[in-house]
Amino acid sequence: MTDVSPLIDAMGLAPHPEGGHYRRTWTAPAQVDTPRGSRHSASAIIFLLERDEEARWHLVHSDELWIWSGPGTLEVHLGGSGNAPDADPHIVTLGSPAGTVASDPANPVQILVPAGTWQRTFARGDYALATCVVSPEFTFDDWKLAEGV
Repeated sequence: MTDVSPLIDAMGLAPHPEGGHYRRTWTAPAQVDTPRGSRHSASAIIFLLERDEEARWHLVHSDELWIWSGPGTLEVHLGGSGNAPDADPHIVTLGSPAGTVASDPANPVQILVPAGTWQRTFARGDYALATCVVSPEFTFDDWKLAEGV
């Protein structure tokens, strides 16, 4: 297992309440009105999960684009938009496992999680790094962690 502590320190990442480590890297200057108030039109973070670490079930009230950077794959579970995550989520693997072709359509390098969709993510094979772009911007006011799941 790769020791990612030096990478976390070098990138200035902080623990995220859902799991993993992150740092906001960009906030769009433009503002938009949402049902939850005024927000910047978009934001981005660097997000790191250690091998087999879980970003627990949560939802964001904005669209979220995950862009895989590697080296491990990311297993994204999409759990619908009900009051709680679906018992049988749709699973998408981002990135190319060792020994596969990087352009394999079975392993895309990005996925859009629509606003209001339950999601959780695991790093597989090694630690995994991603960029997450959220529009309108991510705020913890627009984020919900699942309870008892």
